[in-house]
Amino acid sequence: MMTFIRPAVTALTCAAALTVAVPALAETVNLKADMNAASEVPANSSKATGTVTASYDTASKKLSWKGSYKDLTGPATAAHFHGPAEAGKNAGVMVPISPATSPFEGSATLNDDQAKALMAGELYVNVHTAENKGGEIRGQLKK
Repeated sequence: MMTFIRPAVTALTCAAALTVAVPALAETVNLKADMNAASEVPANSSKATGTVTASYDTASKKLSWKGSYKDLTGPATAAHFHGPAEAGKNAGVMVPISPATSPFEGSATLNDDQAKALMAGELYVNVHTAENKGGEIRGQLKK
């Protein structure tokens, strides 16, 4: 009987040690924002629209994005990720998007507060123009 128990205990001990030694696997979170003037706070009458897709690596805290927009009232003067704020609320710039021309893409490593806001759904994308200095189109990043 001891002949069978000892190998079983050894195998369980090894399995437990491996479980503790292996770090948690990173997760990639996919996000999307549909931008429009109605989502701005306050809303405006622009007919512009846009989309941003993003992925976030939870281990490295790297946020990568691609986006585009069309029909702005004029050239984009800036584009940013803002937060923390839920839909219908405004917040400061967290991550700049540069250049702000369409299409655009980029990446940034988030700090702990930015990562927390992103995972809570409290980051939004905003494209600004001369006519709409506070933002012409906006979209909340959602998983």
